[in-house]
Amino acid sequence: MNTTTLDVTKPQPANLLFWQGLKWGDHLFAALVFATAAVAFGRYRTFMDGYEQAILVGMAFGAIALGWFWKPVRVFLPASGALALIGIGLYGDDLARGQTAFWLKYLLASQSLVMWMCVLFVLATGLYWLGLARRSDTAESIASGLTWAAAGAAMSWFFVRWYESYLIGPDIGHVPVSNLYEVFVLFCLITSLMYLYYEQRFATRRMGGFVLLVISAAVGFILWYSIDRQAHEIQPLIPALQSWWMKIHVPANFVGYGSFALASMLGIAQLLASKGVLASRLPSYDTLGEVMYKAIAVGFLFFTIATILGAMWAADAWGGYWSWDPKETWALIVWLNYAAWLHVRLVKGWRGNVLAWWAVIGLFVTTFAFLGVNMFLSGLHSYGTL
Repeated sequence: MNTTTLDVTKPQPANLLFWQGLKWGDHLFAALVFATAAVAFGRYRTFMDGYEQAILVGMAFGAIALGWFWKPVRVFLPASGALALIGIGLYGDDLARGQTAFWLKYLLASQSLVMWMCVLFVLATGLYWLGLARRSDTAESIASGLTWAAAGAAMSWFFVRWYESYLIGPDIGHVPVSNLYEVFVLFCLITSLMYLYYEQRFATRRMGGFVLLVISAAVGFILWYSIDRQAHEIQPLIPALQSWWMKIHVPANFVGYGSFALASMLGIAQLLASKGVLASRLPSYDTLGEVMYKAIAVGFLFFTIATILGAMWAADAWGGYWSWDPKETWALIVWLNYAAWLHVRLVKGWRGNVLAWWAVIGLFVTTFAFLGVNMFLSGLHSYGTL
C-alpha cells in the first residue's frame, strides 16, 4: 500500500484535508490578491479610516475564497483589474484626459466601459435566444463569452469610476454604489456573475436567454438614466451616505436583489416548460427548480446580512436600529416573502409551479421595495429618487 495515501476511514484534521487539496495555482492566486491589496493599501491608506482598511483586508480574503471556490474568477478578476489599471494609468492626475486620450474616450473611461457593457449584454441576450431557438451550441458559447466580457467591463468600470471620483476632489471621491445609476451597473455585474456560475455548475447555457432578459432591462434603465438625466456624472455624496457602512451594506443588498431577479426569470422558464413551451430546449423542469432554489437561498442569506448591516448603519446615522421608514418596512416585506418561500420548500416540501409563480411575483415585490418606494413614498431613504 502507498504510505502517502490518506486513510479515509480514520478522522482527518479538517485543515489538513483542506490544505492538501490546494494546488500551486491556488497559492499563486492568493499571492496575487494579497500583493494587489498591499499596493492598494500603500497607495490609498491616507484616504481610508480603520474600518475601511478592515474592509480591504476582508475583501482580499473574500476574493481568494471565491477564486478557490470558482476557478474562472482567477482569470476574471486579474483581467478586469489589469484593464482598470490601464485606464487609471492613462488618466494620471488629469481627469480631462478622459475627453482627449483616444483609449480613454472610446474604451477605458468609466462611461465608455459602461457603454461597452450595455452593448455586450444586449448582444449576449440575442445570441442566447438564438442558441435556444436553433439549438446552436456555437451561438450559446459566443453568448457566454460576451457575458463574461460585459461583466469584465462592469468590474473595470467600478475601479475606474472610483478613481475618477477622487480626481474630481478628495472630498468627492467615493465607492461607486451611491445612486441608482451606479447600483444598476452593480446589479448587472452581480447578476451576470451569478448566472455564469450556475451556467458552469449545471453545465447548461439554455437558461441564459431568460436571465439575460432582466439584465438587459437594467441596461435599458442605465441608458435612459444616463441620456435623459445625465446620471453618469459623478456627484458629491450627500451626508447620509458619507459612511463606510455603504461599502458593505449596498453590495450585500445587491447580491440579494440579483439572486431574486435571477430566480424569477428561471421561474418564468419553469412555468413555460410546464406548459410544453420550449420544454425540449430548456434544461429539465427539476433543474430549473433546483437552480431557482439555490439562487433564492444565496440571495436570502445576503439580503439578511444586508438588512442587519442596514440596521447598524441606521443606529450609527440616526440613533436607532429601526424606525419603520418605508424603505425599511418594504425591506422587511421582501425578507419575509423569501423566508416564507424557503420555509415551504424546505419544511413543507413544496415543489413545482406554485414556487415558480411565487418567485415571479417576488420580483415585483422586490422591485417596488427597490424603486417603487423611492418613486412613490418618502422617508429617511428618499435620497435615491429617479
